[in-house]
Amino acid sequence: MSYTRKLITREPKSSKKNRKETEQLQNVISLRISDDEKKILEKLIKTTSKSISEIMREAIDLWRSKQRKLCM
Repeated sequence: MSYTRKLITREPKSSKKNRKETEQLQNVISLRISDDEKKILEKLIKTTSKSISEIMREAIDLWRSKQRKLCM
């Protein structure tokens, strides 16, 4: 199952521009998700106007902060 580029054909946000100017991201992670998870992700992309990468970075940050709270 391949990711289609048409889902992210919108104007880049200024935050994306700032990230590119300050830090070049080099690492690529690939993962397999179910059809239901893909539908949820596509809804998030449309409703938030964010890229998959931005959503996944936020998910990682949320998980990390949740783990910190559990450890304290």
